[in-house]
Amino acid sequence: MLQNQGDGNATFHHRNAALLSVTEVEAPEVLTSKHLDQRLADALKRLRLPNGLLQRVAGVRARRNWRADGDVRAGTVLAGRKALQAAGIDASEVSMMINTSVSREHLEPSVAVGLHHDLGLPSSAMNFDITNACLGFVNAITLASSLIDAGQAKYVLIVNGEDARKVQDATIDRINSLEDGLSREDFMSEFASLTLGCGAAAAVIGPADAHPEGHRIIGGVTRAATQHHGLCVGDHRGMFTDARGLLDGGLELVMDAWKDARSHFDWQQMDSYVTHQVSSLHTSSIIKAAKLDKKRVPVTYPELGNVGPASLPITLAREANAGNLFTGARVLCMGVGSGLNTAMVEIQW
Repeated sequence: MLQNQGDGNATFHHRNAALLSVTEVEAPEVLTSKHLDQRLADALKRLRLPNGLLQRVAGVRARRNWRADGDVRAGTVLAGRKALQAAGIDASEVSMMINTSVSREHLEPSVAVGLHHDLGLPSSAMNFDITNACLGFVNAITLASSLIDAGQAKYVLIVNGEDARKVQDATIDRINSLEDGLSREDFMSEFASLTLGCGAAAAVIGPADAHPEGHRIIGGVTRAATQHHGLCVGDHRGMFTDARGLLDGGLELVMDAWKDARSHFDWQQMDSYVTHQVSSLHTSSIIKAAKLDKKRVPVTYPELGNVGPASLPITLAREANAGNLFTGARVLCMGVGSGLNTAMVEIQW
């Protein structure tokens, strides 16, 4: 059930949807921020910027990389297979597969079709991409849950794979090639590209009445602030951001949604707040503004960086695998995507 609110939020409640599994595939190579400093040594020296900015400003010590082209697709397929196995669902039972990857090698066809083929899903399984920057995976959870509530789908497989290598390399090459034409402002506008990482994640959503062991998807809110659509714009050449504008606009968006959701949900004392992983500054700002318990906000960005839409499900999967989510625990997934959009979804473990 969806309600359009005059306050700007769209609020939704789900009746019969459950998260049956959430899995990750970790990219194999570790790329440290110290190594990136070495590759940018000349530019940092020219700009009189210190080493260690990525660690101090963003809190990112390392990120993961795939080894070769094609690895991201294989990793995404593996994540999907792991999710199906963990949920106890055969590929033949999948009604729909949604790919939420930002990374793509071409504009057509969709990334989803190759993944659908590699996963051996039935021809009856609808498949398509949702591209909404880093919010795509959370959007897909909401869409899948709504279709299951409506009886139009039984099992929905959500997949995501991100490959930041081309953006990393293009950004470093451009910064190093600009020489005297590079300003500190130019460098900082490309700073976010250097925090990106690679990885893959997947989840299976199914009917709660058929799976009492599943984790009920309760509902949530969405909110848009698309006046900020120019604050973070990216392609294979790099991601260009207004860091301060993005932080201020994103925080305002999240807090407006958070405050207006109070008439529908009580989220002040959740057992876990799983957020999109951007940086230490973004995470600490949300914790402070919403008055959250820092111990209930798990982070993966220090070792994985920002893995785009995969960041949130990877963090959720790690919390589950670590045994930090007990039966009955209330979990709030808090996503934000460039543009700007936000969505929050409550899951009862």
